[in-house]
Amino acid sequence: MKKKENKTVLLGERDENGKYKVPHTCYGLVGNLKFLFRNIWKYRKLLVLMFVFGAVTQSVMRYLWSYIGKFMVDMIEAQAAMNTKELLPLVRLLAVVALVEVIAIGGQTIVSNRVYFNMTLVRFQMITEKNDKLLSMNYQMLEQPHILDLHQRASNALGGNWQGFEGMMNRTYIVAAQVVTMIVTASTIIVLDPRLLLALTVAMLINYGSQRWSIRDDKKHFWDATSTTRRQMSYMERCTQDFDYAKDIRLFSLKPWLLKKQKGILADYRKKYNRSRNFWLRHSYIYCSTSLIASAVMYYILITQVMHESVSIGDFTLYLGMCGAFSQALSDFYDNFGQLQFASNMVDDLRTFMDLEVEKEEDCLDIGVLGDTFHFEFRDVCFRYEGAKEDTIRHLNLSFPAGQRLAVVGLNGAGKTTFIKLLLRLYDVTGGEILVNGYNIKRFHRKDYYRLFAPVFQNVELFAFPLAENVSMKEPERTDRERALACLLQAGMEEKINSLEKGIDTEILKVLHEDGVDLSGGEKQKLALARALYKDAPVIVLDEPTAALDALAEYELYQNFDKMMEGKSAVYISHRLSSTRFCDRIAMFMDGRIVEYGTHEELLAKQGEYARMFEVQAQYYEKDGKGEATHEERECH
Repeated sequence: MKKKENKTVLLGERDENGKYKVPHTCYGLVGNLKFLFRNIWKYRKLLVLMFVFGAVTQSVMRYLWSYIGKFMVDMIEAQAAMNTKELLPLVRLLAVVALVEVIAIGGQTIVSNRVYFNMTLVRFQMITEKNDKLLSMNYQMLEQPHILDLHQRASNALGGNWQGFEGMMNRTYIVAAQVVTMIVTASTIIVLDPRLLLALTVAMLINYGSQRWSIRDDKKHFWDATSTTRRQMSYMERCTQDFDYAKDIRLFSLKPWLLKKQKGILADYRKKYNRSRNFWLRHSYIYCSTSLIASAVMYYILITQVMHESVSIGDFTLYLGMCGAFSQALSDFYDNFGQLQFASNMVDDLRTFMDLEVEKEEDCLDIGVLGDTFHFEFRDVCFRYEGAKEDTIRHLNLSFPAGQRLAVVGLNGAGKTTFIKLLLRLYDVTGGEILVNGYNIKRFHRKDYYRLFAPVFQNVELFAFPLAENVSMKEPERTDRERALACLLQAGMEEKINSLEKGIDTEILKVLHEDGVDLSGGEKQKLALARALYKDAPVIVLDEPTAALDALAEYELYQNFDKMMEGKSAVYISHRLSSTRFCDRIAMFMDGRIVEYGTHEELLAKQGEYARMFEVQAQYYEKDGKGEATHEERECH
């Protein structure tokens, strides 16, 4: 039953505690080998021929000296029988052997180096495919722990030369050479005494069974069990090394706490690792014992044959070498075949991730049917996060006409950001529907739908691109540099650009370029506004983009940005109600619902939640508690 449970875990399947299981599909060794060679043929066709040549040359090197040893012993015996001391024939033989070996070793070394190099290149291509898959996934899926764990396992499968995908290529290459060696040596041994072949094979079968047992336990209790732990370790490593975290860590003295947490994660990892090593220690005991017994049987049979004069000393040398080559090849075969299956198990995780049916967008409408203006409507919309017991958005009804400026306000946790993510279709509703010009937004391809929006979020992410490309969010050849500069100037970045030696060609961040620069919080948010201006989408969404600015700077920026919009639709989210006065409508959120809706003046007149929140904020603009404020501040109010 255990084996059956580990076969397939479907996306969305839950455990007994109601938590989602990490998806897993068992594709089998043969299926994964086909997958392997499909991708080798796709990216490096010549590698297939290198595989064949390298496997044959590796095999020849295994048993070449067994034949050479026999010829040398036979030659020495013949010379001894003729009582001659002529060394020239022996020297000639050694010269030929040396030449053959140099050619074989040289050819095999060159080919193997090229084989391993090209294997790595194929793995890099698969990493690109895996990243492409990740970038194509819906935003909502990226927040789910079981999907993140599956991605971590897929990353493990592409994480090194001797594990997962490339490990499977390496082991296949080695196993192929060992199969050729076993065929040649077994055909020689069986002529002498089939018992030799039987004894060696039985010993290796026992070792193989032990190894399979260890591999299964290791995969389940270590590699799978530590996927979450590895993700946690990666996060802690990022926290301790990422410059963005450095100030908080030092100013809040987080070092002891972070190190304690990291030690706790490492302790859990070490516990599982020790258990893994015990599996392999058990296998080592079994392997050593069976190999010793097999060697004793081999020597007994060979020595008995010599004593009964069934074989000559030269044949003894040949058979001993062949037995050693067969035994080693068989041992290596089972060891590498076991590792091949282990790597195949990791490739299962990679393929499970790659085969995830993220979303089928079939029979979608052309976004052009919507025309040039866009009217959005929320009809009885509900949304609940994965694992949550209650809805975050509850039976929301809202009409958002084209060209309108809508302000969304409310306390933290009211559902404002979730509302924005539903509008942008980063999340899909769990109840009700969102319409655009009367069409359900699910009727359109996400990529097409995203083109309707120019979002500016509170957390602005910079990319290690030049400043101009950070604005255009496009490749250099597709970036209109003059337009990027104009948008930066409109967003208030003139002073910063003038201070940069390379202007808009300045590299951002020092990740890829040593002369890269970072931006302050306010500069980042101005850059985000420039991005929105550059995209020139019909709907602007601003999710608290001015949190790093003071109230007056925020008000001025909103006023300037409002002038730049030229009749576009806009959605603003802000904690500061003074910045929402220029909006056509204001929606006050509480507990995932709209509790008040109207203009600034209408909501103040109601003396409800909006008015109370506005009055609380207004007192912070008073001077020294005297109740007097500047003209500009009164305008903000």
